[in-house]
Amino acid sequence: MTDIPLLSLTIFLPLLGAVVILLIKEDKSSVDNIRKVALCTSIGVFLLSLLIWLQFDNSKAEYQFQEKIRWFSDFNFYYHIGIDGISLFMVILSTFLTPLCILASWESIKIRVKEYMLAFLFLETVMIGMFASVDILLFYIFFEAILIPMYLIIGIWGGDRRIYASFKFFLYTLLGSVLMLIAIVVIYKLTNSMSIADLQGNYFSTNIQMYLWLAFFASFAVKIPMWPFHTWLPDAHVEAPTSGSVILAGVLLKMGGYGFIRFSLGMLPEASEFFAPLIMTLSIIAVVYTSLVAIAQTDIKKLIAYSSVAHMGLVTIGIFIVNSQGLEGAMIQMISHGVVSGALFLCVGVIYDRMHTREIKFYGGLVNRMPIYSTVFMIFMLGSVGLPGTSGFIGEFLIIVGSFKYSSIVVIGAASGIILSAVYMLYLYKRIIFGVINNEKLKDILDLNLREKIILIPLAIAVLLIGIFPNIFIEPMRLSLDLIISNYELVNGK
Repeated sequence: MTDIPLLSLTIFLPLLGAVVILLIKEDKSSVDNIRKVALCTSIGVFLLSLLIWLQFDNSKAEYQFQEKIRWFSDFNFYYHIGIDGISLFMVILSTFLTPLCILASWESIKIRVKEYMLAFLFLETVMIGMFASVDILLFYIFFEAILIPMYLIIGIWGGDRRIYASFKFFLYTLLGSVLMLIAIVVIYKLTNSMSIADLQGNYFSTNIQMYLWLAFFASFAVKIPMWPFHTWLPDAHVEAPTSGSVILAGVLLKMGGYGFIRFSLGMLPEASEFFAPLIMTLSIIAVVYTSLVAIAQTDIKKLIAYSSVAHMGLVTIGIFIVNSQGLEGAMIQMISHGVVSGALFLCVGVIYDRMHTREIKFYGGLVNRMPIYSTVFMIFMLGSVGLPGTSGFIGEFLIIVGSFKYSSIVVIGAASGIILSAVYMLYLYKRIIFGVINNEKLKDILDLNLREKIILIPLAIAVLLIGIFPNIFIEPMRLSLDLIISNYELVNGK
Protein backbone atom coordinates (compact mmCIF):
# COMPACT_ATOMS: atom_id res chain seq x y z
CA MET A 1 0.00 0.00 0.00
CA THR A 2 3.04 2.27 -0.18
CA ASP A 3 1.85 3.82 -3.46
CA ILE A 4 -1.55 4.83 -2.04
CA PRO A 5 -1.56 8.41 -0.64
CA LEU A 6 -3.21 7.33 2.60
CA LEU A 7 -2.58 10.59 4.39
CA SER A 8 -4.01 12.77 1.63
CA LEU A 9 -7.04 10.49 1.44
CA THR A 10 -7.53 10.90 5.18
CA ILE A 11 -7.23 14.68 4.94
CA PHE A 12 -9.47 15.26 1.93
CA LEU A 13 -12.11 12.51 2.19
CA PRO A 14 -14.27 14.79 4.39
CA LEU A 15 -14.29 17.35 1.55
CA LEU A 16 -15.51 14.65 -0.83
CA GLY A 17 -18.34 13.93 1.60
CA ALA A 18 -19.05 17.68 1.73
CA VAL A 19 -19.36 17.77 -2.07
CA VAL A 20 -21.88 14.92 -1.95
CA ILE A 21 -23.87 16.79 0.71
CA LEU A 22 -23.83 19.94 -1.45
CA LEU A 23 -25.55 17.96 -4.21
CA ILE A 24 -28.36 16.88 -1.90
CA LYS A 25 -31.33 19.24 -1.89
CA GLU A 26 -32.17 20.13 1.69
CA ASP A 27 -35.77 19.41 2.61
CA LYS A 28 -37.52 17.44 5.32
CA SER A 29 -37.24 14.15 3.45
CA SER A 30 -33.51 14.47 2.70
CA VAL A 31 -32.19 15.75 6.06
CA ASP A 32 -31.54 12.21 7.26
CA ASN A 33 -29.61 11.49 4.06
CA ILE A 34 -27.39 14.51 4.74
CA ARG A 35 -26.70 13.24 8.25
CA LYS A 36 -25.98 9.73 6.97
CA VAL A 37 -23.49 10.96 4.35
CA ALA A 38 -21.67 13.04 6.98
CA LEU A 39 -21.59 10.12 9.42
CA CYS A 40 -20.43 7.54 6.87
CA THR A 41 -17.74 9.90 5.58
CA SER A 42 -16.39 10.57 9.07
CA ILE A 43 -16.40 6.85 9.92
CA GLY A 44 -14.46 6.19 6.70
CA VAL A 45 -11.89 8.82 7.69
CA PHE A 46 -11.52 7.23 11.13
CA LEU A 47 -10.93 3.80 9.56
CA LEU A 48 -8.27 5.31 7.28
CA SER A 49 -6.53 6.84 10.30
CA LEU A 50 -6.57 3.44 12.03
CA LEU A 51 -4.97 1.95 8.91
CA ILE A 52 -2.19 4.56 9.16
CA TRP A 53 -1.69 3.59 12.82
CA LEU A 54 -1.51 -0.12 11.93
CA GLN A 55 1.17 0.59 9.31
CA PHE A 56 3.09 3.08 11.48
CA ASP A 57 6.66 1.98 12.24
CA ASN A 58 7.41 2.55 15.95
CA SER A 59 11.15 2.12 15.35
CA LYS A 60 11.43 5.36 13.36
CA ALA A 61 11.62 8.87 14.79
CA GLU A 62 11.23 10.70 11.48
CA TYR A 63 8.11 11.48 9.47
CA GLN A 64 6.33 8.60 7.73
CA PHE A 65 3.68 8.49 4.95
CA GLN A 66 5.29 11.60 3.47
CA GLU A 67 3.92 13.28 0.37
CA LYS A 68 5.69 16.28 -1.14
CA ILE A 69 4.54 18.42 -4.08
CA ARG A 70 5.97 21.85 -4.90
CA TRP A 71 3.41 24.65 -4.62
CA PHE A 72 5.14 27.72 -6.02
CA SER A 73 8.05 27.46 -8.43
CA ASP A 74 9.55 30.76 -7.22
CA PHE A 75 9.52 29.83 -3.52
CA ASN A 76 10.36 26.81 -1.39
CA PHE A 77 6.70 26.23 -0.53
CA TYR A 78 5.49 22.64 -0.67
CA TYR A 79 2.39 20.62 -0.09
CA HIS A 80 4.41 18.49 2.29
CA ILE A 81 2.60 16.20 4.70
CA GLY A 82 3.70 13.36 6.96
CA ILE A 83 3.09 11.69 10.30
CA ASP A 84 5.47 11.05 13.18
CA GLY A 85 4.86 9.81 16.70
CA ILE A 86 3.93 13.29 17.91
CA SER A 87 1.22 13.91 15.33
CA LEU A 88 -0.11 10.35 14.93
CA PHE A 89 -2.48 10.36 17.89
CA MET A 90 -3.53 13.97 17.35
CA VAL A 91 -4.84 12.88 13.95
CA ILE A 92 -6.52 9.78 15.39
CA LEU A 93 -8.09 11.86 18.18
CA SER A 94 -9.57 14.19 15.54
CA THR A 95 -10.95 11.36 13.42
CA PHE A 96 -12.28 9.48 16.49
CA LEU A 97 -14.25 12.39 17.91
CA THR A 98 -15.75 13.68 14.63
CA PRO A 99 -18.21 10.81 13.90
CA LEU A 100 -19.27 10.81 17.55
CA CYS A 101 -19.98 14.55 17.29
CA ILE A 102 -22.01 14.09 14.12
CA LEU A 103 -24.00 11.32 15.81
CA ALA A 104 -24.50 13.51 18.89
CA SER A 105 -25.95 16.26 16.64
CA TRP A 106 -28.45 13.88 15.04
CA GLU A 107 -31.48 15.20 16.92
CA SER A 108 -30.23 18.35 18.65
CA ILE A 109 -29.41 20.22 15.41
CA LYS A 110 -32.70 20.89 13.63
CA ILE A 111 -32.00 24.03 11.60
CA ARG A 112 -29.56 24.39 8.70
CA VAL A 113 -28.53 20.77 9.04
CA LYS A 114 -26.84 20.82 5.64
CA GLU A 115 -24.63 23.79 6.52
CA TYR A 116 -23.83 22.29 9.93
CA MET A 117 -22.60 19.02 8.45
CA LEU A 118 -20.60 20.89 5.81
CA ALA A 119 -18.93 22.94 8.54
CA PHE A 120 -18.06 19.80 10.52
CA LEU A 121 -16.58 17.96 7.54
CA PHE A 122 -14.52 21.00 6.55
CA LEU A 123 -13.40 21.29 10.18
CA GLU A 124 -12.25 17.67 10.12
CA THR A 125 -10.18 18.24 6.98
CA VAL A 126 -8.35 21.26 8.38
CA MET A 127 -7.74 19.61 11.78
CA ILE A 128 -6.11 16.56 10.21
CA GLY A 129 -4.25 18.71 7.68
CA MET A 130 -2.78 20.89 10.41
CA PHE A 131 -1.39 17.97 12.44
CA ALA A 132 -0.08 16.28 9.28
CA SER A 133 1.67 19.36 7.85
CA VAL A 134 5.45 19.26 7.48
CA ASP A 135 5.61 22.63 5.68
CA ILE A 136 5.23 25.62 8.04
CA LEU A 137 3.13 27.67 5.62
CA LEU A 138 0.80 24.71 5.03
CA PHE A 139 0.55 24.30 8.81
CA TYR A 140 -0.37 27.98 9.18
CA ILE A 141 -3.06 27.80 6.48
CA PHE A 142 -4.75 24.82 8.12
CA PHE A 143 -4.20 26.36 11.59
CA GLU A 144 -6.03 29.54 10.62
CA ALA A 145 -8.70 27.80 8.50
CA ILE A 146 -9.95 26.04 11.65
CA LEU A 147 -11.28 29.39 12.86
CA ILE A 148 -13.86 29.60 10.05
CA PRO A 149 -16.00 26.49 10.69
CA MET A 150 -15.65 26.82 14.48
CA TYR A 151 -16.74 30.47 14.33
CA LEU A 152 -19.81 29.44 12.32
CA ILE A 153 -20.65 26.47 14.56
CA ILE A 154 -20.66 28.71 17.65
CA GLY A 155 -22.21 31.75 15.95
CA ILE A 156 -25.09 30.00 14.13
CA TRP A 157 -25.95 26.96 16.27
CA GLY A 158 -24.88 28.26 19.69
CA GLY A 159 -26.81 29.63 22.67
CA ASP A 160 -28.33 33.03 23.40
CA ARG A 161 -24.95 34.84 23.60
CA ARG A 162 -23.47 33.00 20.62
CA ILE A 163 -22.56 36.13 18.63
CA TYR A 164 -20.54 37.58 21.50
CA ALA A 165 -18.83 34.24 22.19
CA SER A 166 -18.00 33.56 18.54
CA PHE A 167 -16.52 37.03 17.98
CA LYS A 168 -14.48 36.77 21.18
CA PHE A 169 -13.18 33.35 20.14
CA PHE A 170 -12.33 34.58 16.65
CA LEU A 171 -10.59 37.80 17.70
CA TYR A 172 -8.53 36.22 20.49
CA THR A 173 -7.21 33.43 18.33
CA LEU A 174 -6.72 35.54 15.19
CA LEU A 175 -4.74 38.30 16.90
CA GLY A 176 -2.28 35.80 18.33
CA SER A 177 -1.87 34.13 14.97
CA VAL A 178 -0.87 37.37 13.22
CA LEU A 179 2.39 37.37 15.19
CA MET A 180 2.96 33.73 14.25
CA LEU A 181 2.63 34.65 10.56
CA ILE A 182 5.30 37.34 11.01
CA ALA A 183 7.54 34.73 12.66
CA ILE A 184 7.01 32.34 9.74
CA VAL A 185 8.02 35.05 7.25
CA VAL A 186 11.18 35.78 9.30
CA ILE A 187 12.05 32.06 9.39
CA TYR A 188 11.71 31.84 5.61
CA LYS A 189 13.83 34.95 5.08
CA LEU A 190 16.59 33.58 7.33
CA THR A 191 16.63 29.97 6.12
CA ASN A 192 14.91 29.92 2.70
CA SER A 193 13.11 26.83 4.00
CA MET A 194 9.61 26.06 5.25
CA SER A 195 10.25 22.45 6.24
CA ILE A 196 9.49 21.67 9.88
CA ALA A 197 11.67 18.55 9.66
CA ASP A 198 14.68 20.49 8.30
CA LEU A 199 14.40 23.30 10.86
CA GLN A 200 14.43 21.05 13.94
CA GLY A 201 17.50 21.95 15.96
CA ASN A 202 19.32 25.26 16.44
CA TYR A 203 19.26 27.31 13.25
CA PHE A 204 18.83 30.78 14.75
CA SER A 205 20.89 33.07 16.94
CA THR A 206 19.80 33.44 20.56
CA ASN A 207 18.34 36.94 20.05
CA ILE A 208 16.35 35.86 16.99
CA GLN A 209 15.07 32.83 18.90
CA MET A 210 13.71 35.06 21.66
CA TYR A 211 11.61 37.12 19.27
CA LEU A 212 10.42 34.10 17.29
CA TRP A 213 9.55 32.24 20.51
CA LEU A 214 7.41 35.15 21.77
CA ALA A 215 5.62 35.36 18.41
CA PHE A 216 4.72 31.66 18.49
CA PHE A 217 3.84 31.92 22.18
CA ALA A 218 1.26 34.62 21.41
CA SER A 219 -0.62 32.16 19.21
CA PHE A 220 -0.17 28.88 21.08
CA ALA A 221 -0.83 30.34 24.56
CA VAL A 222 -4.23 31.59 23.40
CA LYS A 223 -5.07 28.27 21.76
CA ILE A 224 -4.28 26.07 24.81
CA PRO A 225 -5.42 28.48 26.49
CA MET A 226 -2.94 29.52 29.21
CA TRP A 227 -3.77 31.89 32.03
CA PRO A 228 -4.41 34.86 31.58
CA PHE A 229 -5.36 34.30 27.90
CA HIS A 230 -8.13 31.84 28.78
CA THR A 231 -11.14 34.12 29.17
CA TRP A 232 -12.55 33.32 25.71
CA LEU A 233 -12.85 29.62 26.48
CA PRO A 234 -15.67 29.49 29.09
CA ASP A 235 -17.86 31.75 26.92
CA ALA A 236 -17.17 29.69 23.79
CA HIS A 237 -17.92 26.42 25.60
CA VAL A 238 -21.13 27.62 27.22
CA GLU A 239 -22.56 29.05 23.99
CA ALA A 240 -21.33 26.37 21.57
CA PRO A 241 -23.60 23.43 20.72
CA THR A 242 -22.58 20.18 22.44
CA SER A 243 -20.57 18.87 19.49
CA GLY A 244 -18.83 22.21 19.09
CA SER A 245 -17.72 22.05 22.72
CA VAL A 246 -16.45 18.49 22.19
CA ILE A 247 -14.20 19.47 19.27
CA LEU A 248 -13.15 22.70 20.96
CA ALA A 249 -11.98 20.89 24.11
CA GLY A 250 -11.04 17.59 22.48
CA VAL A 251 -8.92 18.82 19.57
CA LEU A 252 -8.60 22.60 19.21
CA LEU A 253 -6.97 23.13 22.63
CA LYS A 254 -4.36 20.53 21.65
CA MET A 255 -3.20 22.75 18.79
CA GLY A 256 -1.37 24.94 21.30
CA GLY A 257 0.38 22.04 23.04
CA TYR A 258 1.30 20.49 19.70
CA GLY A 259 2.67 23.82 18.52
CA PHE A 260 4.81 24.27 21.64
CA ILE A 261 6.39 20.83 21.14
CA ARG A 262 6.87 21.15 17.39
CA PHE A 263 7.97 24.79 17.12
CA SER A 264 9.06 26.12 20.54
CA LEU A 265 11.03 23.08 21.70
CA GLY A 266 11.91 21.74 18.26
CA MET A 267 13.08 24.93 16.55
CA LEU A 268 13.80 27.37 19.38
CA PRO A 269 15.47 25.34 22.16
CA GLU A 270 17.56 28.15 23.68
CA ALA A 271 14.59 30.48 23.95
CA SER A 272 12.45 27.67 25.38
CA GLU A 273 15.04 27.10 28.09
CA PHE A 274 15.10 30.84 28.86
CA PHE A 275 11.30 31.21 29.03
CA ALA A 276 10.61 27.92 30.84
CA PRO A 277 10.29 29.63 34.29
CA LEU A 278 7.65 31.97 32.82
CA ILE A 279 5.71 29.00 31.45
CA MET A 280 5.92 27.18 34.80
CA THR A 281 4.65 30.24 36.67
CA LEU A 282 1.70 30.78 34.33
CA SER A 283 0.91 27.06 34.30
CA ILE A 284 0.88 26.71 38.09
CA ILE A 285 -1.37 29.77 38.38
CA ALA A 286 -3.67 28.24 35.74
CA VAL A 287 -3.78 24.86 37.47
CA VAL A 288 -4.60 26.27 40.92
CA TYR A 289 -6.63 29.40 40.08
CA THR A 290 -8.93 27.88 37.44
CA SER A 291 -9.49 24.81 39.64
CA LEU A 292 -10.73 27.11 42.42
CA VAL A 293 -12.92 28.96 39.93
CA ALA A 294 -14.31 25.62 38.73
CA ILE A 295 -15.42 24.72 42.27
CA ALA A 296 -17.52 27.91 42.41
CA GLN A 297 -19.40 27.32 39.13
CA THR A 298 -23.15 26.72 39.01
CA ASP A 299 -23.24 25.81 35.28
CA ILE A 300 -22.00 22.28 34.50
CA LYS A 301 -20.51 23.28 31.15
CA LYS A 302 -18.66 26.23 32.63
CA LEU A 303 -17.19 23.99 35.35
CA ILE A 304 -15.85 21.57 32.74
CA ALA A 305 -14.52 24.51 30.68
CA TYR A 306 -12.48 25.82 33.62
CA SER A 307 -11.29 22.29 34.37
CA SER A 308 -9.94 22.19 30.80
CA VAL A 309 -7.76 25.23 31.47
CA ALA A 310 -6.42 23.55 34.62
CA HIS A 311 -5.69 20.25 32.86
CA MET A 312 -3.98 22.00 29.95
CA GLY A 313 -1.85 23.81 32.54
CA LEU A 314 -0.52 20.39 33.50
CA VAL A 315 0.23 19.77 29.83
CA THR A 316 2.36 22.91 29.50
CA ILE A 317 4.24 21.94 32.67
CA GLY A 318 4.97 18.54 31.16
CA ILE A 319 6.11 20.06 27.87
CA PHE A 320 8.55 22.62 29.27
CA ILE A 321 10.28 20.43 31.84
CA VAL A 322 11.67 18.78 28.68
CA ASN A 323 12.43 15.26 29.81
CA SER A 324 11.04 11.95 28.58
CA GLN A 325 8.57 11.50 31.43
CA GLY A 326 7.29 15.08 31.14
CA LEU A 327 6.83 15.07 27.38
CA GLU A 328 5.31 11.59 27.26
CA GLY A 329 3.03 12.62 30.13
CA ALA A 330 2.02 15.80 28.31
CA MET A 331 1.19 13.87 25.15
CA ILE A 332 -0.84 11.25 27.03
CA GLN A 333 -2.56 13.99 29.02
CA MET A 334 -3.56 15.73 25.77
CA ILE A 335 -5.00 12.50 24.37
CA SER A 336 -6.73 11.70 27.66
CA HIS A 337 -8.12 15.21 28.04
CA GLY A 338 -9.39 15.08 24.47
CA VAL A 339 -11.35 11.92 25.20
CA VAL A 340 -12.46 12.72 28.77
CA SER A 341 -13.44 16.37 28.29
CA GLY A 342 -15.21 15.54 25.04
CA ALA A 343 -17.11 12.78 26.82
CA LEU A 344 -18.03 15.05 29.73
CA PHE A 345 -19.45 17.66 27.36
CA LEU A 346 -21.44 14.92 25.62
CA CYS A 347 -22.77 13.81 29.02
CA VAL A 348 -23.88 17.38 29.70
CA GLY A 349 -25.55 17.41 26.28
CA VAL A 350 -27.54 14.28 27.13
CA ILE A 351 -29.29 15.85 30.13
CA TYR A 352 -29.49 19.29 28.48
CA ASP A 353 -31.39 17.81 25.53
CA ARG A 354 -33.91 16.40 28.02
CA MET A 355 -34.22 19.25 30.53
CA HIS A 356 -32.87 22.29 28.62
CA THR A 357 -30.83 23.55 31.56
CA ARG A 358 -27.23 23.13 32.70
CA GLU A 359 -27.74 24.51 36.21
CA ILE A 360 -26.29 22.10 38.77
CA LYS A 361 -28.98 22.91 41.35
CA PHE A 362 -31.70 21.70 38.96
CA TYR A 363 -30.39 18.13 39.13
CA GLY A 364 -29.82 15.53 41.85
CA GLY A 365 -30.63 11.86 42.23
CA LEU A 366 -30.15 11.00 38.55
CA VAL A 367 -28.78 7.58 39.54
CA ASN A 368 -32.34 6.59 40.45
CA ARG A 369 -33.61 7.21 36.91
CA MET A 370 -30.46 6.98 34.76
CA PRO A 371 -28.20 4.16 36.06
CA ILE A 372 -26.36 3.59 32.74
CA TYR A 373 -25.78 7.33 32.32
CA SER A 374 -24.52 7.53 35.91
CA THR A 375 -22.07 4.69 35.25
CA VAL A 376 -20.46 6.14 32.13
CA PHE A 377 -20.43 9.62 33.68
CA MET A 378 -18.56 8.10 36.65
CA ILE A 379 -15.90 6.62 34.33
CA PHE A 380 -15.31 10.00 32.69
CA MET A 381 -15.34 11.80 36.03
CA LEU A 382 -12.74 9.39 37.43
CA GLY A 383 -10.70 9.78 34.24
CA SER A 384 -10.69 13.54 34.79
CA VAL A 385 -9.67 13.06 38.43
CA GLY A 386 -6.85 10.70 37.39
CA LEU A 387 -7.87 7.49 39.14
CA PRO A 388 -5.36 4.65 38.51
CA GLY A 389 -6.63 2.50 35.67
CA THR A 390 -7.99 5.48 33.74
CA SER A 391 -6.32 7.59 31.07
CA GLY A 392 -5.98 10.64 33.32
CA PHE A 393 -3.73 8.84 35.79
CA ILE A 394 -1.02 7.96 33.25
CA GLY A 395 -0.47 11.51 32.00
CA GLU A 396 -0.63 13.11 35.44
CA PHE A 397 1.69 10.51 37.00
CA LEU A 398 4.33 10.93 34.28
CA ILE A 399 4.16 14.73 34.54
CA ILE A 400 4.63 14.58 38.33
CA VAL A 401 7.57 12.17 37.95
CA GLY A 402 9.14 14.42 35.32
CA SER A 403 8.56 17.49 37.51
CA PHE A 404 10.61 15.98 40.34
CA LYS A 405 13.63 16.26 38.05
CA TYR A 406 12.88 19.95 37.42
CA SER A 407 11.68 21.65 40.60
CA SER A 408 9.91 20.76 43.85
CA ILE A 409 7.84 23.96 43.55
CA VAL A 410 6.49 22.78 40.19
CA VAL A 411 5.66 19.39 41.73
CA ILE A 412 3.67 21.08 44.51
CA GLY A 413 1.82 23.28 42.00
CA ALA A 414 0.96 20.37 39.70
CA ALA A 415 -0.07 18.11 42.60
CA SER A 416 -2.28 20.88 44.03
CA GLY A 417 -4.17 21.04 40.75
CA ILE A 418 -4.66 17.27 40.72
CA ILE A 419 -6.06 17.36 44.27
CA LEU A 420 -8.38 20.26 43.42
CA SER A 421 -9.62 18.44 40.31
CA ALA A 422 -10.77 15.60 42.56
CA VAL A 423 -12.60 18.15 44.71
CA TYR A 424 -14.60 19.84 41.97
CA MET A 425 -15.34 16.71 39.92
CA LEU A 426 -16.45 14.58 42.90
CA TYR A 427 -18.49 17.50 44.22
CA LEU A 428 -20.16 17.89 40.82
CA TYR A 429 -20.90 14.16 40.57
CA LYS A 430 -22.36 14.08 44.08
CA ARG A 431 -24.71 16.98 43.39
CA ILE A 432 -26.17 15.80 40.09
CA ILE A 433 -26.04 11.99 40.39
CA PHE A 434 -26.47 11.00 44.06
CA GLY A 435 -29.22 11.75 46.57
CA VAL A 436 -32.95 11.65 46.05
CA ILE A 437 -34.90 13.30 43.26
CA ASN A 438 -36.39 16.46 44.73
CA ASN A 439 -37.22 18.08 41.39
CA GLU A 440 -40.55 16.84 40.07
CA LYS A 441 -39.41 17.48 36.48
CA LEU A 442 -36.72 14.81 36.82
CA LYS A 443 -39.06 11.98 37.82
CA ASP A 444 -39.81 11.08 34.19
CA ILE A 445 -36.30 11.59 32.78
CA LEU A 446 -35.16 8.65 30.62
CA ASP A 447 -31.83 6.83 30.62
CA LEU A 448 -29.47 6.67 27.62
CA ASN A 449 -31.04 5.62 24.35
CA LEU A 450 -29.27 3.42 21.79
CA ARG A 451 -27.72 6.36 19.90
CA GLU A 452 -26.31 7.86 23.10
CA LYS A 453 -24.90 4.48 24.17
CA ILE A 454 -23.16 4.15 20.78
CA ILE A 455 -21.59 7.57 21.39
CA LEU A 456 -20.52 7.25 25.02
CA ILE A 457 -19.48 3.60 25.37
CA PRO A 458 -16.55 3.85 22.87
CA LEU A 459 -15.30 6.88 24.80
CA ALA A 460 -15.53 4.97 28.09
CA ILE A 461 -13.60 2.08 26.54
CA ALA A 462 -10.93 4.55 25.30
CA VAL A 463 -10.52 6.01 28.82
CA LEU A 464 -9.93 2.53 30.26
CA LEU A 465 -7.79 1.34 27.33
CA ILE A 466 -5.34 4.23 27.69
CA GLY A 467 -5.28 3.76 31.46
CA ILE A 468 -4.67 0.01 31.42
CA PHE A 469 -2.48 -0.33 28.30
CA PRO A 470 -0.61 3.02 28.05
CA ASN A 471 2.35 1.56 26.14
CA ILE A 472 0.12 1.09 23.08
CA PHE A 473 0.10 4.88 22.88
CA ILE A 474 3.50 5.74 24.37
CA GLU A 475 5.63 3.46 22.15
CA PRO A 476 4.80 5.12 18.78
CA MET A 477 5.58 8.60 20.11
CA ARG A 478 8.69 7.79 22.19
CA LEU A 479 11.40 8.08 19.52
CA SER A 480 9.98 11.28 18.03
CA LEU A 481 9.87 12.87 21.48
CA ASP A 482 13.39 11.60 22.28
CA LEU A 483 14.65 13.32 19.13
CA ILE A 484 13.19 16.63 20.34
CA ILE A 485 14.73 16.10 23.79
CA SER A 486 18.19 15.15 22.48
CA ASN A 487 18.34 18.23 20.21
CA TYR A 488 17.16 20.42 23.09
CA GLU A 489 19.75 19.03 25.53
CA LEU A 490 22.54 19.25 22.95
CA VAL A 491 21.86 22.94 22.30
CA ASN A 492 21.48 23.82 25.98
CA GLY A 493 24.50 21.77 27.11
CA LYS A 494 22.59 19.39 29.37
